Amino acid sequence: QVQLVESGGGLVQAGGSLRLSCAASNSRSDFSLNAMGWYRQAPGRQRELVATITSGGSTNYKDSVKGRFTISRDDAKNTVYLQMNSLKPEDTGVYYCNARMGWRTYEYTYWGQGTQVTVSS
Repeated sequence: QVQLVESGGGLVQAGGSLRLSCAASNSRSDFSLNAMGWYRQAPGRQRELVATITSGGSTNYKDSVKGRFTISRDDAKNTVYLQMNSLKPEDTGVYYCNARMGWRTYEYTYWGQGTQVTVSS
């Protein structure tokens, strides 16, 4: 079983910072972690990619968060982080952790329950 648990969300004023954490638990030792990422969904809007990081360390960001957000991994803790600086009200939404796992020739996607981020003006 693979489970993702997010933490670190909250309410912050515009210009402030938050760090989100996502801890992955994997009971299958034969599953490999191919990539992890963060997605967000604002009320009335579709879920969108915020940032991703591969097992090799390559990163990708949504254009509007470049220079403000940083995604990183701690392999020893099986945890991915999203450092969010210079937050804006438009960053408000539910942030979901995503993991892409590989088993043999197959790939599976897992999602956390989400953590609320609210940025006030």
